[in-house]
Amino acid sequence: MRLDRFLCELNLGTRTQVKKEIKAGLVSVNGVTVLRPEEQVREAADLVCYKGQPCVYEEYVYYLLHKPAGVVSATQDKRDRTVLDLLAGEGRSDLFPVGRLDKDTEGLLLITNDGPLAHALLSPGRHVDKEYECHLAHTFDAHQRELLEQGVDIGEKKKCRPAVVRILAEKKITLTITEGRFHQVKRMLHAVGNEVVYLKRIRMDRLQLEDSLEKGAYRRLTDEEVESLRGG
Repeated sequence: MRLDRFLCELNLGTRTQVKKEIKAGLVSVNGVTVLRPEEQVREAADLVCYKGQPCVYEEYVYYLLHKPAGVVSATQDKRDRTVLDLLAGEGRSDLFPVGRLDKDTEGLLLITNDGPLAHALLSPGRHVDKEYECHLAHTFDAHQRELLEQGVDIGEKKKCRPAVVRILAEKKITLTITEGRFHQVKRMLHAVGNEVVYLKRIRMDRLQLEDSLEKGAYRRLTDEEVESLRGG
C-alpha cells in the first residue's frame, strides 16, 4: 500500500495533508525517514511512525451505524447522501454496508471492510436473524400473526420462511426474519392485509441497536461483538 494512503486510512489527514507531512520528514518506515508519498509499505510488517509515534494499522474495522431515513445504503450515489458519507471522518476508502436498508427505513446497519464476514452474514444458507420494529397502518390481530409465523406468500417462487412476531401495541410489532428479500418486511405485512408506515431495524444476529445511539451516529464494535458475528 502507498504510504500516503496508509496514513489516510489511519485518519491522520487528507491525502494532500499527509503528503505534505511526509515531504516534511515527519514519517519514518522501519526507522528510516521517508520523503516519498508513493513509497510502498507492508501494513502488517513495516513499522511506520508519524511524528515519532508508531502507527498501528487495522486490516478490518467494524462500525454499527444508526441509519436515518433519507440516506441510501450504498458506497456512492449521485443524488442522495449515502451511509458512507456519515462515516467520512474515519478516513477509510474500503468500507461498505453489509446488506442494505431502504432509503426510508431507519436502524441498525453494519459497516465494515471485512468481505468474508459480510459474505457469511448475507449467505442465504446461514439464516441470520434480522429484527425490525414495525409501526402499522391498521390494528394487528391474531390472524395476521398466525400467517406471518407460518410463512407468507409475497409473490415469489417460494413462501417466506416463518417469522417471529412480538406484539408491542395495537399497531406496533417487532418482526424477526431470516432472509433478505427485496422490501421483504413491507411485502409480508401487505400480504396479510396490513401496511408498514414506519420501519426500523433493531437487531442483526447478536448485534443490537441501543437506544442511546442517535440517528446518524455510529460506534465501533467491541471485540466480543465481532467474535459473536463470526460465530464465536
